Amino acid sequence: MKKYISIILTVLTVAASSCKKTYLDELKDNPNTPSVASPSLLLSGSLKTTASIINGGNFVQYGGYLGYLSRSTGFQVFANFDQYQITTNDFNSFTPLFNNAANYNALIGANAGANYTAIAKIMLVYDFQALVDNYNNVPYSQAFQGSKNFTPAYDDASKIYDDLLVQIDAAIKMIQGAGAGDVNPGVADIMFGGDMTKWIKFANTLKLRLAVRQSNIASKTASLKAATQATQSLGYLDASTPGSVNPGYTNNDANGGQQNPLYLNFGYTQSGASQTNNQIYQANTYSIQFLQNNNDPRLTRIYAPNPSGNVVGSYFGGTVTAPVAAQTPSKFGPGVLNPTARGILISSEESLFLQAEAVAAGYITGDAQALYNAGITTSFSNLGVPNASSAAATYIANHAYPTGGTFAQQQQAIIVQKWVALNPFGEFEMFNELRRTGYPAGIPLSIYPGVNAPNQVTRIQYPTIEYAANAANVGAQGTINIFTSKIFWAK
Repeated sequence: MKKYISIILTVLTVAASSCKKTYLDELKDNPNTPSVASPSLLLSGSLKTTASIINGGNFVQYGGYLGYLSRSTGFQVFANFDQYQITTNDFNSFTPLFNNAANYNALIGANAGANYTAIAKIMLVYDFQALVDNYNNVPYSQAFQGSKNFTPAYDDASKIYDDLLVQIDAAIKMIQGAGAGDVNPGVADIMFGGDMTKWIKFANTLKLRLAVRQSNIASKTASLKAATQATQSLGYLDASTPGSVNPGYTNNDANGGQQNPLYLNFGYTQSGASQTNNQIYQANTYSIQFLQNNNDPRLTRIYAPNPSGNVVGSYFGGTVTAPVAAQTPSKFGPGVLNPTARGILISSEESLFLQAEAVAAGYITGDAQALYNAGITTSFSNLGVPNASSAAATYIANHAYPTGGTFAQQQQAIIVQKWVALNPFGEFEMFNELRRTGYPAGIPLSIYPGVNAPNQVTRIQYPTIEYAANAANVGAQGTINIFTSKIFWAK
């Protein structure tokens, strides 16, 4: 444990320095280059920062769009949240993701051996998929050139995805070809502790996610199915092997907070005071009612009962009404908030539901029903539902996988259960699934008076800093409309 505490203190210092810079500044004066940090600390710091981005406040808006969260009624209206007045100053995940990617790129440049390099390549793919899924076209082929090019051109998002699949295969082969002289990262690998077989499964799961994400593009289907089937035998993340990190999370407020990033985002300080997002967001009535209507025992694990023993919230953009208005609104519950829990990058539940859909769609072979059931059962277990196995079995009996149904019916069943299981552990991933599939159908738009959104938000804006630092190239992407501009794979 002392070794992990040492790592987290170093990591927090690294993360704090990088978050204050744009990715262009990072290239000019990268505090995590090998001349400053060893490959082991660079790997630990980069993985910890990825978890902080994915589980921190960068994607809180997607919780609203998904019916997970609403604004706490004690706070004034958030124009960018409740009224969809999203500008280039809002929800910037561009900068932290590029900073993080730059650090993985620096790790590749450190030439620390096949294992370190392969992990860095896999995580570069992870970051660039997130960038594309947020923004569509982004700098890629000209990124990370330092003083040679501070204004990189934007690449076509679909072509970036094509190359990400190539990079994943290359990383897998690199691990498979590693020799006795290639250093194992060991404890510096805060994801899998140097277990490179698990890294292959993580990479293969990421590859499957890249492929299935493009399932709406008929011209790519045959090649994507061939690509995923070629590596299916390598396996995927499962109930016993999530893609998650732990640099030594502890309930300590030092150095900006050492708690699990989801807890640091929506939980409490060491003394028990509410963190900022715990104060300004609360449960969304839509999710509460969905869970109640389906007799789902995960309700009081995802959302905390108030002092009256009730789970209450509000609709996105609205307020609670009598008689609920007099009650304390619910926040995230005990199955979600744990200061020492691992930080999730790809959860077991996400992987299992992903595999279920991939089987149903013919991308890989297997038993879609068994994978669907495993996804639900794993969610019950990980949320700490009492008598999880039997409770999950009862739930599954009432929400059975439609084995004889159409693919559309099977996909809907899978995605709806995925939506339940990823609340709130995969807000960004589930928003991607909503845009790709249209499921769950019927998530209400903001009900704030005067807001007449034509449909759900389809993407966010490029950040202001990019318009200042790389104006010509970002300007060439045209006008971004948050209701009509789509990521290339969206429905």
